[in-house]
Amino acid sequence: MRIAHAVLAACTLAAGAAAPALAQPHVEGRVEIAFNRYYTYAELEDHMKRIAAAYPDLVELRAIGRSGQGRALWVAIVNSPKTGPHTAKPAMWIDGNVHGNEVQSAEAVLYSLWYLTKAYGQVPSLTDLLDRCSFYFMVSVNPDGREYWFDEANTPHSSRSNQRPVDDDRDGLFDEDPPDDLDGDGSITQMWIRDPDGRWERDRHDPRVFRRVRDDQRGEWTLLGSEGIDNDGDGRINEDGPGGDDMNRNWPSGWKPNYAQGGAGEFPFSNPETHAIGQFIMAHPNIAAGQSYHNAGGMILRGPGAQFRENLYPRADARVYDEIARIGEDMLPYYRSMIIWRDLYTVHGGFVNWLAEGLGIISFTNELWTNARYFQRDISNPDDERMWLFRDRLQFGLAFKDYTEFDHPQHGPVLVGGLNKWSSRSTPTFMLEEECHRNFAFTMFHADHMPLLAFERVETARAGDGLWTVTVQVRNDRLIPTRTAVQAQRRIGTNDLLTCEPLGGGRVAASGSMNTWRDTRIDPVPFEPARVQLPSGVPGRGSVIHRFYVEGKPGDTLRIRYSGERTKDIETTVTLGD
Repeated sequence: MRIAHAVLAACTLAAGAAAPALAQPHVEGRVEIAFNRYYTYAELEDHMKRIAAAYPDLVELRAIGRSGQGRALWVAIVNSPKTGPHTAKPAMWIDGNVHGNEVQSAEAVLYSLWYLTKAYGQVPSLTDLLDRCSFYFMVSVNPDGREYWFDEANTPHSSRSNQRPVDDDRDGLFDEDPPDDLDGDGSITQMWIRDPDGRWERDRHDPRVFRRVRDDQRGEWTLLGSEGIDNDGDGRINEDGPGGDDMNRNWPSGWKPNYAQGGAGEFPFSNPETHAIGQFIMAHPNIAAGQSYHNAGGMILRGPGAQFRENLYPRADARVYDEIARIGEDMLPYYRSMIIWRDLYTVHGGFVNWLAEGLGIISFTNELWTNARYFQRDISNPDDERMWLFRDRLQFGLAFKDYTEFDHPQHGPVLVGGLNKWSSRSTPTFMLEEECHRNFAFTMFHADHMPLLAFERVETARAGDGLWTVTVQVRNDRLIPTRTAVQAQRRIGTNDLLTCEPLGGGRVAASGSMNTWRDTRIDPVPFEPARVQLPSGVPGRGSVIHRFYVEGKPGDTLRIRYSGERTKDIETTVTLGD
């Protein structure tokens, strides 16, 4: 084929025709957004509104509630209405930024919304996907925590929670000892004090680096901890700042109270953000897949969050998770497929655990950044020397604040400085777009495996005087079943339905399921043979076979219909005697 194209091109040029321009894998969009920088929540809102305005035929932007501080909680409903309403198709929920400091997770969702809408009509595979499925994008679950992380001084790890006031140090006061940005650089860094008995010394070649001395040596410096002041006079620094609940611990499945797990909130759905999301998701039983973006660590995580909940991941469901995650490891370099409780740590009341265990939705959490991506090789724990060198060579010192002297009210002269809030967890901006695109591609692969049904075979045959058989095989060509095993196990949602409706004359006298097309015996359906409930639905990459016994005459017509909460309904008609 390549030779034929080369010969054709040579002949064309020989005839004096202009050489055709090579097609480039570029998708033109109606909205320009740069993905080599991070955005405040107000900027994210503006981008979402511009996308919705540019693609009114595809995007409905809906405020589903308000955050604790009154910010709108936006969900972008993306659907191609020409192929049906969004509620009549299998749907995927995609969110990010449940932890305020995990900023690139919001950019990953925004990128997904942006790319999917602009690709419609230009990229055949994504056009086909959006014609048969719908999507619910929530760019930021925790806008209050995100804004606090941007607007105020923080470390890479602070502003994780929402902004509900909490008495962290149990002194009867709320948020009275917040972080103090002593040098005004927008980050909470470190404080060092000269100490003749210190255990640290400064590197003679690089004064940014403090090195621990041997046990038989004396150093010159002691680390005082985080930059700050003891505002409430209790001998501790920055121990009661803004923020309270970890909203990835506030979901019903496996929830435990604060004394068992910090940040859990007063009860499941106690926060306005989680309550609004819970209401939306439960009102949309067509959601068949879920994706939540976090950072960092380079992980494709699935539940359970706690070992005692392993039974909520039956073998049939586990195979689906494993296959999707296996492909994800290929698509996302240096990411690892992991089980939350076994490979990371125990989580009670996590979001994807609620989706999977409480609702039977095949769901993943992706932790977006891993240091191995700095090196473009698998270095899971690079030493400090290598990290310093790579930060210098690739980020030109922008992740570091030089040490400056500050006259501390409690300690006297101290040095303040060190790695700033952008130094870890956040994807470096020069790598951000690739991170977003690869995760978007993985999520679209996951979405493409939501159920896709078709009638593989429908046949009628005479079974006796005035009696006919109508045998139907319904196939699911994708990995995710129409009803997951945990749905069947825990009776979550409504059963799928296979119906045989005579259009005019005729009556369904009996029906039953079959294992293979050649079976002569059926497992009979009691009570309503024309309306068959299927608690297990249609398995992934599998089929169900059912036989109806119909009283009728040649020429009678029947409508066969398969419907389910998480699949697009299909129907066909058959005529007795055909």
